[in-house]
Amino acid sequence: MKKLLIAALVCLATAGTWASTRSGIAAPQFLKPGDKIAVISPGSTPGAVNLDKGVDVLRQWGFNPVKGRHVTDAYHLWAGKKEDREADLLWALRDPAVKAIMCSRGGYGSSQLLYDLPIDTIKKYNKWIIGYSDITALHSAQVRAGHMSLHANMCGHLGETGGTDSLSLVLRDLLLGKVPSYKVKGHPYNNPGKARGILVGGNLSVMVNISGSKTYDFLDRDFIADKDIILFFEDVGENISRVSSMLYQLKLKGAIDHVKGIIVGHFTDYEPSAGYADMYQMLHEFLQDCDIPVCYDFPTSHDERLNYPLIEGCPVELNVGKSEVKLKFKL
Repeated sequence: MKKLLIAALVCLATAGTWASTRSGIAAPQFLKPGDKIAVISPGSTPGAVNLDKGVDVLRQWGFNPVKGRHVTDAYHLWAGKKEDREADLLWALRDPAVKAIMCSRGGYGSSQLLYDLPIDTIKKYNKWIIGYSDITALHSAQVRAGHMSLHANMCGHLGETGGTDSLSLVLRDLLLGKVPSYKVKGHPYNNPGKARGILVGGNLSVMVNISGSKTYDFLDRDFIADKDIILFFEDVGENISRVSSMLYQLKLKGAIDHVKGIIVGHFTDYEPSAGYADMYQMLHEFLQDCDIPVCYDFPTSHDERLNYPLIEGCPVELNVGKSEVKLKFKL
């Protein structure tokens, strides 16, 4: 094991094997040099320069990146019409040469693809889908289909950084089979404790938007009823009262009360409201009566410098203290 600069302990998993849990959620195969990675845009259009630079980074890492036909299309808010973005996703899923799918960026529109995409189609193809933000919708579908998924920075970010920053290298190593364990600084609001469960989560707004789907929502009451869940969430550009309202929506459906641990991520560019200047104060007041481990300001966020790769659907051990937080993937 070796210690990285981001305070993550990285250990080697057995590449090329399949991992599954009693919940029936299986890990895709890890990649090897030369494997093909499809780059698609399920949501909004990426910047062409950073996209191409990000593709070059994947190539420098030893992979064979291939862009979807519609990856740089533009139609209103989205990277092309819904049927074209869906066609790129289906191509990436169905092509046996494609071993992983990396999204170019988030934005808006990924949830649109779920309306005409049968869950049985997703179940047939167990491949890593890599992204965050709007891509939370696809992660939720992946978990419901019985596949683990990868909440991490995307191709555009690789283009911005050149792929040499610590988090990008953790992502590269994870794709090749080195599974990280994280140890990060604690927060004064932390509620200490230990928990084990299946990690799910992502962008809070997207989770609420797809809430109620009996097919694709990984926080559906019936789906989580027989599972121990560790929930993580983050958001960007939201005011505090809006975040409070979204959390109450999840609480009303039973999601908050069912989980065994909560990882509150980093909230980026939020707006004070409802008499609160600090987002984490509101979150602490909302969650303080939960008799479970809760940590605050964990590095999962829209700030790519604070967005650790997290394996959705994977069994984890969460150890929350006042001074530090440990997260270990059991893969």
